[in-house]
Amino acid sequence: MRAAVRHLAVEIGPRLATSAAYRVAARWFGAELRALGYAVTEESFSVPAGDSWGVSVDAGRSLNVIADPAGFDPERPHLVVGAHLDTVAVSPGAEDNASGIAVVRELARLAAAHGTRLPVRFVAFGAEEPRGSGDALHHFGSQHRVAQMTAAEREAVRAMVSLDRVGVRGPSVPVCDGGTSNGRVVRALVSAAQGIPTTTCEDRASDHWSYEKAGVPAARLGSIPYAGYHSAADRLGAVDDLQLRRVATITWRWLR
Repeated sequence: MRAAVRHLAVEIGPRLATSAAYRVAARWFGAELRALGYAVTEESFSVPAGDSWGVSVDAGRSLNVIADPAGFDPERPHLVVGAHLDTVAVSPGAEDNASGIAVVRELARLAAAHGTRLPVRFVAFGAEEPRGSGDALHHFGSQHRVAQMTAAEREAVRAMVSLDRVGVRGPSVPVCDGGTSNGRVVRALVSAAQGIPTTTCEDRASDHWSYEKAGVPAARLGSIPYAGYHSAADRLGAVDDLQLRRVATITWRWLR
């Protein structure tokens, strides 16, 4: 996981969703999961011009990278685990969100090697970062993904978990949802922690919210505040190995 964070934040750097650097990162993620035996597809979508945390940015296109296990049927019961691959314009994004992508990659490796209780679709979302205020200018990739799903596909998603900003050292792992569901996924993740400290909260600032709004049970892991948030200071030193292991362990126990 540390090597994945380093590759994204140091070797690639800022990954604005519509940039060439983002596409380099997307190709890397796809290649990594293909090597693990997943069928990888990309879906492209438009992103409007706007404000990327104080930087004016042009309209363009971004993409989601979707990795499915062999024989996957999206209309059969399954789980979704995702993380956003993009950053705001100025940030190398070690914690936000190379940390989440690194954990997704590790979970995909474990799932391929050991199996899970239900098939798992892994997604690297594009354009999660806002280009203005409000839902309409946030979470573009996951909103697009949910819009592409048929009613049967939405019904088949037993739960979705977003890993977003999961690397900052802290006393616990935040486990949150948007507050409009019955909290089932949050409770299941807290139960899976088995002694790893957790805190619960209401949060709508990640890709789980797109799924939750569509009626899919969902939750987010991560969101501890830190000084380098959405800045050029979000570098490798912001990411704590213990916190990565905690998040990966909780999610893996839940998937198993």
